Amino acid sequence: MKSIKHGKPTALALVAVAVTAAIATPSAMAQRNPAYEAARAAGQVGEQPDGYLGYASSPTPAVRAIVDDINIKRKAAYTSGAPQGSTVEQFAFVTGCNLIAKTKPGEKYKAPDGSWKTRDGGAPVRDSRCP
Repeated sequence: MKSIKHGKPTALALVAVAVTAAIATPSAMAQRNPAYEAARAAGQVGEQPDGYLGYASSPTPAVRAIVDDINIKRKAAYTSGAPQGSTVEQFAFVTGCNLIAKTKPGEKYKAPDGSWKTRDGGAPVRDSRCP
């Protein structure tokens, strides 16, 4: 039996996780409310490669509470939805790849180098391991 190394996901594991992430993870749209939409439109929050929302600028306590709530729900979805043979982190990463790809022009996302970018009309800069 071939052992799987922990750390870097294999290509096959990423494909399996990508398919499951695209199907099983709740849509980012379903998680939104008007206050979140306003924070996102204002560039205060954005998608990160790890599958969680991050703060592109200093958030208000209200925005922090909304993002914390969304991230808790995402963690629960990743934990329950990770396919056998992958980790929660791998599932979250692939979902993060997908969520960054789905950002709209004007929305913030975190690039692989850790900098916050504003999505323009082109494709976002994503991690080279993204499916």
